Amino acid sequence: MINIDINKTLNGSQGKMNLRAALDIKEHEFIALAGESGSGKTTLLRILAGLEDANGTLKVSDKIYLDDKINVAPQKREIGFVFQDYALFENMSVEENLLFVERDKQLSSYLLNLCELYSLKDRFTNTLSGGQKQRVALCRALMKKPKILLMDEPLSALDPVMRAKLQNEILMLHKEFKTTTIMVSHDPSEIYHLASRVVILDHGMIKDDGIPKEVLLKANTPNEFSFEGQLLDIIKGDIEYIAIVAMGQKLVEVVVELDDMKNLKIGSSIKVHMKAVGVEK
Repeated sequence: MINIDINKTLNGSQGKMNLRAALDIKEHEFIALAGESGSGKTTLLRILAGLEDANGTLKVSDKIYLDDKINVAPQKREIGFVFQDYALFENMSVEENLLFVERDKQLSSYLLNLCELYSLKDRFTNTLSGGQKQRVALCRALMKKPKILLMDEPLSALDPVMRAKLQNEILMLHKEFKTTTIMVSHDPSEIYHLASRVVILDHGMIKDDGIPKEVLLKANTPNEFSFEGQLLDIIKGDIEYIAIVAMGQKLVEVVVELDDMKNLKIGSSIKVHMKAVGVEK
């Protein structure tokens, strides 16, 4: 069990705000943190990891990580962190990156085999693709068999096909190592596929907390989520234009306002903002 009750003043998307988070997280849960940019998601992860200070308390099982007298150093917390930019050592090989965390060759070989990276173990990380680097970062984060795995938008820089593949690997590793996983994500399909629970932050406050399907389908959910895709075609209807957008392995039809037509170009990458739609029972 993780008990979080913290607050911190920080600069958000609309100026100064107070990050206030009170959460109880069960062991082995997979939590997604969502919300607009600047709402405090990454800061909350960094506080959990011990990379930023905060007021309040943080307790993991029977261990106090943070209170008014204690602030456990990051290296002494049983936490693995996967950064958005991978943060790998480019002057080291794949295997050396893992062994730098923990000198356990058996575990490093096991992880590299699990993620289909063993054949690349002697390669320097600056020669790898984005997807390969992300898998190395995941393996490295698990080298100490952490109780808690923190991930800050780990797949945001990857193409849709690689993103879908790594979603499956993240879920496999979460179950294999029985971690409690907390991931920042803006992608509702990613949240739906991976998380058992989603927490929505809005200007530092918890706005919603629940099962992803129920939270993401609420009619009052604002435009907090967006998809990126490739514009394939624009079709003129009777009274409106329809854009055909490729998102991963799916095609989506999107109604386009006439004023937006001049900014669209076939073949370009576009971002589609979405609002969840309520479902009547």
